[in-house]
Amino acid sequence: MVDAKELNLIIAGVGGQGSVLASHIIADAAVKAGLKARVGETFGAAMRGGAVSSHIRIGTDVRGPLVAEDKLDVLIALEPLEALRIGVKYLSSNGIALINTRPIPSIDVNIGKSKYPEISDIITSLQKLCKKVIALDATELAIKAGTAKALNIFMLGMTAATGLLPFQIDFLKETIKERVPKGTEDLNMKAFDAGYDAAKVLL
Repeated sequence: MVDAKELNLIIAGVGGQGSVLASHIIADAAVKAGLKARVGETFGAAMRGGAVSSHIRIGTDVRGPLVAEDKLDVLIALEPLEALRIGVKYLSSNGIALINTRPIPSIDVNIGKSKYPEISDIITSLQKLCKKVIALDATELAIKAGTAKALNIFMLGMTAATGLLPFQIDFLKETIKERVPKGTEDLNMKAFDAGYDAAKVLL
């Protein structure tokens, strides 16, 4: 945990991955801790599989909901190409990027109109933009923890492990239990803990 007047995060992914839920969990946890939080969402194609990014701004005196260009402290990317798309525009040179390396090709890629870049090239590009990149197949690890549907919560565990959130992890865990579907609390907490442990090894 850090004392931060302002912390800017973006959760990037595609429709159906749970990025919007994850952003509201972070914001709700921040409010529980007595901080102000603003959330703003942007959507690409209005269908499952379209680009989705959720901006979260936390602090003692945050105003607008959208992160300014080159001011992003923490990028939480559920999909690698979306990580690059958001990172190029928003990442601060002192920022950190948490990347799920499992790609979800767009329709254009699937029909051969465009080519998905190599994951190694995406990671290399992001490393030039920010201070640290943590990249792993979070989808596979979420499946091992119980279900791929908990990928977003696994990534929240990774985020907690960085120590950058300006509130205690207990606030985050409590909010997860409140916001996930009833009956899945234990499964999601297992995914959260797996994400926390996986990131700690790489930090």
